[in-house]
Amino acid sequence: MSTTESNTVVAESPADHPHGDHHDPHLAHHFDTPDHQYQSGKLGMWMFLGTELLMFGGLFCAYSVYRHNHPEVFEYAHQYLDKKLGAINTLILITSSLTMAWGVRAAQMGKRGLLCAMLVLTILGGAGFMGIKAVEYTTKWKHWLFIGEHNYFRDADANKAKINELEEEALHVKDTKPVAPVVTKVEPDVIDPNAGTPDAATIIAPNITPAGLSPAITQKGSEAEKSEKLRYEDMGAIDQKRVYTFFAIYFCMTGLHGIHVLVGMGLIAWILIRAAKNEFGPTYFTPVDLVGLYWHLVDLIWIFLFPLLYLIH
Repeated sequence: MSTTESNTVVAESPADHPHGDHHDPHLAHHFDTPDHQYQSGKLGMWMFLGTELLMFGGLFCAYSVYRHNHPEVFEYAHQYLDKKLGAINTLILITSSLTMAWGVRAAQMGKRGLLCAMLVLTILGGAGFMGIKAVEYTTKWKHWLFIGEHNYFRDADANKAKINELEEEALHVKDTKPVAPVVTKVEPDVIDPNAGTPDAATIIAPNITPAGLSPAITQKGSEAEKSEKLRYEDMGAIDQKRVYTFFAIYFCMTGLHGIHVLVGMGLIAWILIRAAKNEFGPTYFTPVDLVGLYWHLVDLIWIFLFPLLYLIH
């Protein structure tokens, strides 16, 4: 073979290159096809959302343990939350999920104007949600129910007089002498499958407590008494010192969720800028779809937080 022949370089044909000479500018070089890129991106997002569920799952477990061990604490402390504002925020986030899903569909159909409009509405929904949370947090600060030392229940023994004033201001109840709770026993109809046999049970539970209700509520006599707001004096000494636990969990869970809302708003704003440049269409809408999945998770977490924190019993 001659030197000229040995140094000859054979040019690659467009078929030899996976992307060809005129490949899609949105297609990354480590993916073979747009569909391959889309499926890989969606799998990665689902894996990320799984880690988010694990993180919030730990907080939900902590909530479950503390509420099971101290039901009176949660029954009492949740009265300081504004159910109306929580319900409005729930409606706002559900609506924002609709507009986000509508925006994804608009991107798939190549309707840039509709996509931009839906993204703007979604951002406004997130801003409205955070605005209402700011109002709630400000109220907690005003009533000395915030985190750290700015919480009367942090040192409940030294702040009993202030807590009574707080109940009158925040819960709109008068400082009347609480009625001592009456201990009641419920005799259940126990059915022993081994009755009449040598294996018959010898220990029968003397009383039962209705599931999900704190003893401070079930021990009240009449329905009128049960409908009254639970007072600080109705709880035992140990539970009185645990009220701060509820607010610690409340601010931790809602604060972390609020950070996720802000991150979601930033991502949607980034999508909006790219949509204004007409980067999305029927052949490329992956970023819109993935950000939409993230936003739906943020909404879903709040749907669980609202009843668990605001609608106890």
